[in-house]
Amino acid sequence: MVLLCVWMVAWSGASFKFSYMRFLNRLPRFLLPLISGGILTLAFPGANFELAAWLWLFPLLFLLWPIKSNERAKTSSLFLSGWLAGAAFWIPNLAWLRHSSRVIAGARDDAWIGWESELLGAAAVVGLALYCALYFGAWAWIVGRFAKPDFERLSKSRWQESTWVSLRSAFIAGAAWVGLEWVRSFLLFSGFGWNGLGVALHQNDVLIQITDVVGVMGLSFLPVFVACTAWNAIGRMICSYGHAERCRSRLDFTFALIVVLAVAGYGMQKLAGKRTEETMTVRTVLVQPNVAQVDAWSGELGPQVYQRLSTFTRLYAEARDGTTHTDLVIWPESALPVHLHGLPDHKPYFDELLALGDYSLLTGTELHEEGRQGHVSAVLFRDNYENRQEYNKIHLVAFGEYLPYRNIPPFSFLKGVLPGDFAPGTKAEPLLLEKPQVQLIPLICFEDTVGRLARRFVRPAPQMLVNITNDGWFLESTETEVHLANAKFRAIELHRPMVRAANTGISCFINAYGQITSRLSDPETGNTFIEGCLPGEVQVPKAGKLTFYAQWGDVFSIAMLLITGVVIAMSLLKKRQPV
Repeated sequence: MVLLCVWMVAWSGASFKFSYMRFLNRLPRFLLPLISGGILTLAFPGANFELAAWLWLFPLLFLLWPIKSNERAKTSSLFLSGWLAGAAFWIPNLAWLRHSSRVIAGARDDAWIGWESELLGAAAVVGLALYCALYFGAWAWIVGRFAKPDFERLSKSRWQESTWVSLRSAFIAGAAWVGLEWVRSFLLFSGFGWNGLGVALHQNDVLIQITDVVGVMGLSFLPVFVACTAWNAIGRMICSYGHAERCRSRLDFTFALIVVLAVAGYGMQKLAGKRTEETMTVRTVLVQPNVAQVDAWSGELGPQVYQRLSTFTRLYAEARDGTTHTDLVIWPESALPVHLHGLPDHKPYFDELLALGDYSLLTGTELHEEGRQGHVSAVLFRDNYENRQEYNKIHLVAFGEYLPYRNIPPFSFLKGVLPGDFAPGTKAEPLLLEKPQVQLIPLICFEDTVGRLARRFVRPAPQMLVNITNDGWFLESTETEVHLANAKFRAIELHRPMVRAANTGISCFINAYGQITSRLSDPETGNTFIEGCLPGEVQVPKAGKLTFYAQWGDVFSIAMLLITGVVIAMSLLKKRQPV
C-alpha cells in the first residue's frame, strides 16, 4: 500500500511536470501574438508612437515564419496566432466604443452607470474587436501557408534567387494585408474601415502623401513589406552564422528602403508644390456648441442651444460698416435641438440670422417630412430659410442610425434601444457655395472615414470637404482623436482641404495635404471638449485637379487582393497536380 501511494505521488509529479513543460513550450504561441497586438496599439491615438507600426510584426513573424524550421505550422495554429494578435490590438483600440450604450443610459462621464449598460458597452467593444481580429487571423494563415520563405534558400542560394525569395514573400504579405483591409472596409453592415495600418502613419506628413494614388489602405502595404523584408534579412544572418562564406549581403532589404525613400521623395515633392499652387480663400467659422448627448435628448436646454448658436453666428457673420467678413458659418451634426421641419419658428429664426450679412450657413439636422422616412441631413442656407440646399446622409451607422435585421433575433432584442431607422440618401452631389463659388463636399458623422464615398462627390472644380459630426456619443474619450486621424486622409486622397465642425470636438481646419492648420482647444490645457468658435481661412485649389485616387478609387487595394487570390489559387493547384 505504501509503495502504491509512493508510485501515485511520483506519477502525479511526473504528470504535472510534463503538463507544466508542455505549457511552457506552448506559451510563446499565445504570448507573442498578444505582444504584437499590444505594440501595434501604441502606434495609434492615445500614444501615437509611429515606430510601433514598423516593429509590431516581429513577434508574430517569429511564429508565422520560424527561422530554424522550414515546416509549416498547422492552419488552425496560424489563424489563431493572427487572431490573438488582432484581439490584443482591437480590444484596447476600440475601448471608446463602450460609451455609446452608457450615454443612452444617461452617462456624462466615466462614472459607473449600471451593470446592464456597462456590460452592453463591453460586449460592443469585444464583439467588434473579435470580428475585426478575424482579418488578422486570415492574414496570418495566408502568409504562413502561402508566403513563408525558405530560409535555407535565403542563406545558401545565389544572390538573385535569395533576393527574389525574400521580396516575393514580403510582397505577398503586404498585398494580403491591403486586400483584407479593403474587404473589411465594406463587408458586414456597410463595413468598418477604421484604423487600418496606414492610419498609424497619420503624423508623418511626408509618407502619407502617396495616399492620393493608393489610398490609405494602400499605404498599409509599406510597413508590412518593410517588416517582412527585414525579418528575412535577420533570418538569413542567423542561418549564415558560423558560415562566413555564405553570409553575403542581399538586395532585398536595400530594395525595401529604396521603396520607402521613393515614397518619401514623392511626398516631399508634393509638399514643396503647395507654395506655388493657386488657391481661392473661403473665410469660414466653425461653431462647437459642446452640448452633452443627454441634454440634447432631454430637450431642456433647447432654448439655450438656439441662443448659443445665434450668438456665435452673430459674432462673426454680422456685417460691420456694410461688409461681411465671413463667407461660411458651419454648425455641427444634430446642431438643432428640434429637426428642421419640427418647428414653425425655424423660418423666422433662420431668416433673422441670414439677414445679418452676406454669408452662407451650413447646419446638420434631421429631415422628417410628413409621410416619409427621416434622414440625417446637412442643409446649406443662403439669404433666407427658403433658399436652401439639402444633402441626406448616404453611409448610415449600423446600430446607431439603423438596426440591421431588425426583425431577426438577436438583433430584434435591440428594438427598444433603436425603435426606428433613418433612410439613407441616394445622391452624392456637392452643395454649391455662392460666395465665393466653391463646391462643398458634405460628409456627415463617420462619412469622412469612407474614402470610396467621399470620392463620389469629386468634380473638376474648386471644392472643399466639410465634415459635420457629433461624437458626443463617446464622451471625453480618444474617439475624437481616432476619428480625426482617419478623416484627414480624405483631404490627401482627393487633394481637397477639409473643415470639421464637431459638437464636442475636434473642430479643425485641414489643408489639402492632410496637415491640421488649426483646431479649437483651450489655450492653457489643450482640452478640445469645450464650447466656442474657430474662425479660419480655407485655401481651396483653383484648378480642382483630380488625383489618381479620385479617378480610380481603391484600384491598388483591389489589385492587391486579386494578386493574393491568384497566389493562393496557383499554390493549391500546384499541390493537386500529380508528381
